[in-house]
Formats: sequence, structure tokens, C-alpha cells
Amino acid sequence: MPSEQTVTSLLKELAGGEKQALDRLIPLVYAELRRIAHAQLRTERADHTLQPTALVHELYFRMAGREQLSFNDRAHFLGVAAHTMRRILIDYARIRNAAKRDRGREKISIGEAGEIPFLRPSIMIAVDDALNALEQQDPLLARLIELRYFGGMTAAEIGIVVELEVSEVRRELKLAQTWLRRELDVPPAIHGRSRSSA
Repeated sequence: MPSEQTVTSLLKELAGGEKQALDRLIPLVYAELRRIAHAQLRTERADHTLQPTALVHELYFRMAGREQLSFNDRAHFLGVAAHTMRRILIDYARIRNAAKRDRGREKISIGEAGEIPFLRPSIMIAVDDALNALEQQDPLLARLIELRYFGGMTAAEIGIVVELEVSEVRRELKLAQTWLRRELDVPPAIHGRSRSSA
């Protein structure tokens, strides 16, 4: 793992508008980004167009295209990376789902947390819809779910990002999972979309 000081220095350069710092930062955290990408894709269908390497590259292009990049530290950077990867996958799912909108409606049950079969774009979109709804009610709970199931982070890593004790992270994750189970185990909403989680 690269020196925390080097990563922090590059993050400060980014915040100062030095766009080339991103080119030097990505190789230093590449293994961590691939781990997050792998976690994001672990429940996608096997033939998904994006593989971990491609997802990391797409992340780079999106970050490079932003006007301003500012991160507090490595954990914050990785949290933003996990969120951005989730957005990339949702964008792909929405494109795939557009052609299938008139298909029959289906009930989605998430079963055990972390075992969501994102084999259909509609499920991926339902997950995103549920997290967006949760974010309106409790942004912290939505963030915890995103970091855990989309970012593949441990409770300890999440604790660093959101500045909470590990025991509190675990307690809040249980609350979030309960909310999502309730939200996702209902019939599809008026718009023909059901909700699902990570």
C-alpha cells in the first residue's frame, strides 16, 4: 500500500486544481479501486459488459472530466469512488432497461443482505431507487449501505469514511438493511419499478 503521506499530498494537489495529480494518484490506489469494482460487480450477471478493470477506467474518465475534485483523505476518495462506480452501473442498467420497460412486473425479494442477484437491469434500478428513497429519509443509512454493498468496504473502513465507531456502523447497517428489506419486499410501485438493495 502506498504511503498515506503521498496519497494525502496528491489529494491536496487535486483540491488545489492540479488535474495531473489524478494521473499520479490512480496507480497508487489502483488495487483498492479494483477491489471496490470487483465488489460492485460481484452480483452482476457474468457477461456484464464492464469488468473490474473497465469499471475503474470508466471511473477515471468520469473523475478526470470533473471541474473540481476535492477529497479529505484516502477513505473519502474511496467512498466517492464507490459512489461513482455505483452511478456508472446504474447508468448502464437504465440504458439496458429502457428497451424492456413494458415487460411484466415482478416482485423482488432481497433475501439475505449482500446476496442480491443483479441479473436484470430492473433489479439494479430498483436497488438505486430504494437507496435514493432511503437517502431522502436518512442520508447516513443510505451511505452506509452504499459503502458496504457497493463499495465492498468493511465496517472498520466505513467507520473511517463516516467517522463512526465500528459498533455504531454495524448497528446502523442493521437498521438500513431492515428498512431496505421492507422497501424491497413489496409489489412494484406505480411506475412499474420495484425497489432493491445492496
